[in-house]
Amino acid sequence: MRNTRYAPSGMVCTIDHLASAAGVTALDRGGSAADAAIAANAVLAVTSPHMCGLGGDLFALVHDRSAPPPGDGAAEGAPGGTVRALNASGRAGSGADAGRLRGEGHRLMPHRLDVRSVPVPGCVDGWLALHARYGRLPLAELFAPAIRLARDGFPASPLLAPMARDVADRPGAADLAGVRTAGDRVRRPGVARALEAVAADGRAGFYLGEFGEGLLELGAGEYTRADLERAQADWVEPLRVRAFGHDVWSAPPNSQGYLLLLSLGILDGLDLPPSTAPAAWAHVLAESARAAAHDRVAVLHEHATGLLSPAEIERRRASAGRRDLPVPAADGDTTYLCAVDGDGLGVSLIQSNASGFGSYLFEPRTGINLHNRGIGFSLEPGHPAEYGPGRRPPHTLTPALVTRPDGSLRAVAGTMGGDAQPQILLQVLTRLLRYGQDPGAAIAAPRWRFGSGTGFDTWRRADGAEGAVVELEDGTGWQDGLAALGHRVSPVPGGAFGHAHLIEVLPDGMLAGAADPRSLTGAAIGR
Repeated sequence: MRNTRYAPSGMVCTIDHLASAAGVTALDRGGSAADAAIAANAVLAVTSPHMCGLGGDLFALVHDRSAPPPGDGAAEGAPGGTVRALNASGRAGSGADAGRLRGEGHRLMPHRLDVRSVPVPGCVDGWLALHARYGRLPLAELFAPAIRLARDGFPASPLLAPMARDVADRPGAADLAGVRTAGDRVRRPGVARALEAVAADGRAGFYLGEFGEGLLELGAGEYTRADLERAQADWVEPLRVRAFGHDVWSAPPNSQGYLLLLSLGILDGLDLPPSTAPAAWAHVLAESARAAAHDRVAVLHEHATGLLSPAEIERRRASAGRRDLPVPAADGDTTYLCAVDGDGLGVSLIQSNASGFGSYLFEPRTGINLHNRGIGFSLEPGHPAEYGPGRRPPHTLTPALVTRPDGSLRAVAGTMGGDAQPQILLQVLTRLLRYGQDPGAAIAAPRWRFGSGTGFDTWRRADGAEGAVVELEDGTGWQDGLAALGHRVSPVPGGAFGHAHLIEVLPDGMLAGAADPRSLTGAAIGR
């Protein structure tokens, strides 16, 4: 379903109409796009624990028309504005010990039900950093819709209801035990208390309050109080690449955002078929994504550099089309949201538990479920992403932002989808920037992705000379064409191909946006 919304002075896109409405309410009350994003994310932290929450991590990109203060780490400004990146991904606790895990027989980080795959959650620190720099309204006002929904109850979404059964019997998950069908009322009083504590006492109210005490108890030595006292959010310099006559931006490592930019850089130097040849189009994009991503496990860590040099882009472009490259793909549960206000501030924010409800562990006092982003760590001795105290794991979260040559904001975009996020965004942004499709068409169009594995482990898999399976969403009609071009192809009826959202700033300043129809309850709401 193609559905572009238009607005003159502000817009918010999320997977949940309740969250989008909270964001627009913040705009109506004089808040900034950052306020809107925080208000919307707070609601999602209540209503979508199967995708995100206070127990997860956050990355954001911000486009600001104003020039940066000297020495603040922002990217070099242009007449049309400045782009900043926020890394609010948590660090492993002081008890992190890769050798102990190897001694227990682990070759990979435990996927679920093990607190060692739970870095200190960065979401709340991310909200506070974003609010400190760009917020206008008090946190209590921004959190009010989320607190009301958590305390009084909200209807379980069609996506939450079936997934809630998976954790209904887990310790600390009593809030979700009664969920049977969409529309069932869900109350989460512990989350309401946590939000109130942040509004009243800042990060201390969360990391050193009820939630923090419960995390120390659950961790049983994985974390120290000093780990919780350390802020988990940093303003960092974003990455960018020129493609299709625009600058496309993403977050630097430990984010895998470089994969989107590297794919675009490779693609921009290849002959791209017309939109009337969709199978050939998908083939070229897939080969660009494969050339960019095949060695992610080896090269991505929090201190990685040089991933987007012109020489590296050219080297990988030359390898496009090889069938002996390993390939990334995996499902994941994340939420992406974006907001633009009437003053030109644009926010591209992505927040996640990693895999569904994350670790399937719940902080015992508030009932907040904890992410499992630690699965991105390596247990290979000496690997630059080896699990260890104070380290950040490689991350799948990939926010995106697009500026015109004069530095003005063109679009904010992102998606859920685990390791497939760069692949999905590559398709969406190519449709927008190269083929001129409106947001609704670019978001709703059928998608391909490389075949999924068990979650987040498929970066470690080589598929041999035949190449990886290209999975196709319902309605593509590309199966025969891609097979003729040498791909192994598999239609995936009803498969999860991400929930992407996009807001475009039109040349006259009007806004055009679309929420992904795959999210079922998503909404792009303007003002």
